[in-house]
Amino acid sequence: MRRPYRTGQDHGETPALHRENTVPPAGGLGPAAGSAPPGYRHDALVYADVDELVAIAAPWLLDGLASGDAALIATGPMTAGPLRDAVGNDPRVFVVERHALYRARTPTALTAFRRYAEEHAPAGRRLRVVGETDYGATPADWREWQAYEAVINTALRPWPLWGLCVFDAALPAPILDSVRQTHPRLVTTSGWTASPDFVDPATYLRTLPMSSEPLESTPPALADDDIGDYTGLRRRVRTWLTTVDGPDDVLEDFLLAVDEMTSNAVRHGTPPAGLRLWAAPGRLVATIRDSGTGLDDPFAGYGPAHGEDLSAGGMGLWLARQLCDHVAIRRNDHGVDVRLSTSWS
Repeated sequence: MRRPYRTGQDHGETPALHRENTVPPAGGLGPAAGSAPPGYRHDALVYADVDELVAIAAPWLLDGLASGDAALIATGPMTAGPLRDAVGNDPRVFVVERHALYRARTPTALTAFRRYAEEHAPAGRRLRVVGETDYGATPADWREWQAYEAVINTALRPWPLWGLCVFDAALPAPILDSVRQTHPRLVTTSGWTASPDFVDPATYLRTLPMSSEPLESTPPALADDDIGDYTGLRRRVRTWLTTVDGPDDVLEDFLLAVDEMTSNAVRHGTPPAGLRLWAAPGRLVATIRDSGTGLDDPFAGYGPAHGEDLSAGGMGLWLARQLCDHVAIRRNDHGVDVRLSTSWS
């Protein structure tokens, strides 16, 4: 299980999320495009074995060093060592444990990538990153990181990064399909090509299926479908969570996420607003709804709504994405709801 995100780690350090919905030309499709102005590039390599990964990624990193770029390796344990050896243990190549970069949740991964770019990209050049995302073990985990791969095309656009995302060909088919849809360029031993299956990030996010949640088909442990006393409901939620057998830090994070999203629904949504909560061994689920049409931005919650000025508010969904394992936003004829879920073992 991923280590839970703790409150207070990265708040206030994520710049505004840029919300353009298309990916601009990157100045060429292959490594020879190193003279392009700094800005994000997002390429993918699906590798059959470690030798294939090394044969493609190591020369790309070395070419970058020769042209003045910095380099970073953040891959799984089976690939990081061979890749590091292939670049000759060059001290200009940073090697980090991948979870130190990707973190536990997608918004903190964005913060980490931006921070590495700001700290390590040379002036006028890029930081080249060979990165390997851990997609987790469940379809709900997969969805979070599939969405992330689409979001970063827009969210990281201004940053001087060139990402070569690498994926084991043995990954489940839905993940490999999403790789071709979320990466503008693909690379093989034959070279770099535009992905014929690439989908505009906003379109991809709007059409990405939601995973089901079996607990939602069972009676909730706590429900208020027309919140009239928000303060009293907040106390009821806190009291109910004291009956749940789970880690204190996970329960605290879940309480804060539920509180943020319920407050948003009551204060900014269209009444009636409602909350339902479920618990199972090692798992918590909440749905918060209102009767309006808000939260229509597919990039919502991947950065503070008002950018770097955190005093302006708009942090509820951003915090929820950092505090919970999974966040799903759903719309129907009756309004919009946000489903929060967290697990532990």
